[in-house]
Amino acid sequence: MSKVLFFAFDIAEAAQIRRIDMVRHLGHRVASVSFRRENMNRDFVPDWPDLFLGPSTNGRFLLRIARLVRALGRLWRHRAELQESDVWIARNFDMLVLAWAMRGLASRSDVRLVYECLDIHGLFTLPNALGAAMRWAERRLLARIDLLIVSSPGFLRGYFEPVQDYDGPVAMLENKIWLGGAHVPRPEAPPSRWQGAPIRLGWVGSLRCSRSLELLVAAAEALGPDIEILCRGSVHYHALPDFDATIARHPNIRFGGSFREISELADIYRSCDLVWSQDLWQTGGNSDWLLPNRIYEASYFGCPSIALSGTETGRRITSDGLGFTLDTATPEALIAFLRGLDRAEITAVTAHILGMPDDRFRMFPAELAARLAPVLLPPGAGRDLADSRSEGAPRDARAASGFRT
Repeated sequence: MSKVLFFAFDIAEAAQIRRIDMVRHLGHRVASVSFRRENMNRDFVPDWPDLFLGPSTNGRFLLRIARLVRALGRLWRHRAELQESDVWIARNFDMLVLAWAMRGLASRSDVRLVYECLDIHGLFTLPNALGAAMRWAERRLLARIDLLIVSSPGFLRGYFEPVQDYDGPVAMLENKIWLGGAHVPRPEAPPSRWQGAPIRLGWVGSLRCSRSLELLVAAAEALGPDIEILCRGSVHYHALPDFDATIARHPNIRFGGSFREISELADIYRSCDLVWSQDLWQTGGNSDWLLPNRIYEASYFGCPSIALSGTETGRRITSDGLGFTLDTATPEALIAFLRGLDRAEITAVTAHILGMPDDRFRMFPAELAARLAPVLLPPGAGRDLADSRSEGAPRDARAASGFRT
């Protein structure tokens, strides 16, 4: 059993909570040091040991740097408590910097350091001196980690391999749906809808992409009563400040609020004919490389996705038959597609998706344990095994573990 310390940029983020639940589900002891943002789950209280480092914000990078320095001082005062953990998982680059600095200050060279890269931030792809400095800093820390976790092969092909020249251990943990101990079955057959019913298009999850909202609004205006658009999830108002006013102006667009229970997803996706799954927030970089939660959640419940061809999301949808792709991310392309869509096509794709095995879309404990095997001990194993394994393990564990996809 390992003792895992998470460095969390937002302890209330749904994906962070899921990741901690995953590791606990494998039988490991978990604690965290964390910041907190205010755009989701404001009343969430962790039920595991957590050292609060203070509030954080979206953007405002100079302020975040100052808070990292202050957090390092708080961690130093609590350094004795850090001696219990043997694996540190830093979720995003800010947290990797903090974990690496604290590992040095606390003389914890024995701790296994994991970098979970959630997204390739736009700062790292800037073609100027700032971008070069950010890439240099990340490259230096990549050489000091024991495992890199990514959620999409696009991050490797598009960034870590060609740009950062990274060839160390990689764990591919796609954003599959995690049910833990919950029983949430998949539908047995496509839903029945009458032929003349309006197409219901969903936009579900983290709602932060202004270009996506513009496309959906254009479709709603052009198609009128022939389409209904349902938005569900956490709105990032720093990115979509006019979200509420925009929704209020369109009677065929509805915001159903956020959701907390995984069981709610079944009703959300069953009520939709299609979902918009493409992220356009950072086109040309992160948005082209990622594989979003939406395609796994939607597919688990048999709902076809729409994305943009030429992106990692679009390629996965095409290769696995998970929905439909557009050649261009324009209102004209989306409107023309929706106007030409036959309900029988939707039903056929839904039936195909529901016939695919659960593990294509759902993360099971066995897969999770295999992916994280290079750094997490199996339950019942002691610290001596950890020391001997880290001393004898090769730097590149991908071939033996099948980690690179």
